[in-house]
Amino acid sequence: MSMPIIFSALVALLLWGIFSANIALIFLLVVMLLVMMRHARQLYRLGEWLKEARIETIPEAGGIWDELFSRLYKMVKRHKLTKQKLANELLNIEQATAALPEGVASLNEANRIEWCNPLAEHHFGLNAQRDIMQDITYLVRQPEFIDYLQAGDFAAPLVMRSARHDDMVLSIKLVFYGDNKRLLISRDITQLERIETMRRDFVANVSHELRTPLTVVNGFVENLQDMPDLSHDKIQRALQLMAEQTRRMDHLVSDLLTLSRLESDQSPLKIESVDMYSLLSEVSLDGEMLSGGRHQHSMDATGPAKLSGNRDELRSAFSNLVSNAVRYTPDGGTISLRWYSRAGQPVFSVRDSGIGIEAQHIPRLTERFYRVDRSRSRETGGTGLGLAIVKHIALRHQAKLEVCSEEGRGSTFSLVFPEKRIV
Repeated sequence: MSMPIIFSALVALLLWGIFSANIALIFLLVVMLLVMMRHARQLYRLGEWLKEARIETIPEAGGIWDELFSRLYKMVKRHKLTKQKLANELLNIEQATAALPEGVASLNEANRIEWCNPLAEHHFGLNAQRDIMQDITYLVRQPEFIDYLQAGDFAAPLVMRSARHDDMVLSIKLVFYGDNKRLLISRDITQLERIETMRRDFVANVSHELRTPLTVVNGFVENLQDMPDLSHDKIQRALQLMAEQTRRMDHLVSDLLTLSRLESDQSPLKIESVDMYSLLSEVSLDGEMLSGGRHQHSMDATGPAKLSGNRDELRSAFSNLVSNAVRYTPDGGTISLRWYSRAGQPVFSVRDSGIGIEAQHIPRLTERFYRVDRSRSRETGGTGLGLAIVKHIALRHQAKLEVCSEEGRGSTFSLVFPEKRIV
């Protein structure tokens, strides 16, 4: 733009010399007006472009404006690349936080939510868009959570049940960062709590199970020591009860050792080709002997003759199912064993006409020492570990334990094996 102005000034001087100063001034004013109009037009174009600055729509111009637009072009291009990089980084961060096994929410100094990941939304029932800048205590209103937040002592995590999910247990911790901000970190520990409950129940139950026979045996020993004039019949009765309780403890320890072996990674499954009809005959005979003629027994075997697995473990699982049927079926009831194929899968099932099981108990039947009727189980000599053993043997054979029962109408326990185990 400087060259046209210089050229216009020279022309104005020439007009001044030829005509007059007024003519030269008028010419110069006209030229300056045209230049200003051109600049105004470029400024307008620049203003319009800045409303939606895109590289594709940058205006074209000459002279100083060309240089200006060229620099703006480069600046916008750098800005666009930087924006794209930041967007990619933000996307990576969002994906990373979404993949975290914990829920994470960012709170400001006033406990307002600035951001949260999807798992935090699930844990607390939040909405990442709707609840931004909402006070967390308005949305999570459990008194223990509010007290924990207000106490300011976050050295130990808070364990509480989720208000949105009754069956979920959360471990909550707050961590300071930045300018008096905090990260609210939540973890679903439902399974851990369940395992811990099972561990406590196991310790309590095994202690109780061992204490009862030990008390009986110890009591009779003390009686024998204190009463030298006991009759022969009383001694025999005491010794008989002591032997029964000793056998009960022996069975309990044996089942505990079996469970320990089945759960151990150091005890791989020894595979062999199992003659199922021979095995079923043995299991059926064991059931009839345990029943002692008190029940009607039947067996229907139409399934595959050979199965790939461990014979001893399969016999243990089948026998446990049969012995349970005998224990929980009143005298005169029926117990039916069946070995058949269902949709190509081998199935062993034991059906009885016993007392049945309420639906609420079925999911916990395979827990150690879990009993629907504790008194009846002890009367019949059960250890409370049979179905836990069956479950682990099933897992080692890639099989599935199915339970179908109705209170007062009997039960059916089935082991469903994968088709690939047919030999």
